[in-house]
Amino acid sequence: MASAKEWIRVRRDLRLGQRLSGTVTAVPAPGATGLFVDVGPPVGGFVDVLLLPADAHQWPQVGIIAEFEVWWADQRPQVRLKPVDRHFLREDFDQWQARWRPGRPENVPVDQAWVQAEAAPLREAGA
Repeated sequence: MASAKEWIRVRRDLRLGQRLSGTVTAVPAPGATGLFVDVGPPVGGFVDVLLLPADAHQWPQVGIIAEFEVWWADQRPQVRLKPVDRHFLREDFDQWQARWRPGRPENVPVDQAWVQAEAAPLREAGA
C-alpha cells in the first residue's frame, strides 16, 4: 500500500477517463461489493458494484486482464475504475450515468476534478 505522500504523487498524475490495463485479482462478494484490480504498484484498483452488470456471472473473473478507465480517486490510496468493455458494465450504464453523474468531466486530473452527483432522497421514517 502506498504511503500518503506517495499516493498524493500518484494521484496527481491520474486523469478521469485515463485508461489503465489491469488484472482482476479478487471478487470477494459477487453481486454485492465489486471487484479488485491490480493496475500496478503502488496502488490497487476497485470497480464498484454499481458499475457492473446486475448478473454477477457477467462480471470479469479473477485473472482476466482488461482495460479500465480511471473513474475516481480520493484520499484513499485506491483508484476507482470503470470497465472499458461494455460487456462488463451495467446494462443501463448510459442512462445511469446521465442521472447520477451528468456532465462528468473527462481528461481532468483527479485531484482537480469535482463531480456533482445527486444524492438519493432520504426515506420517511417507517417507510
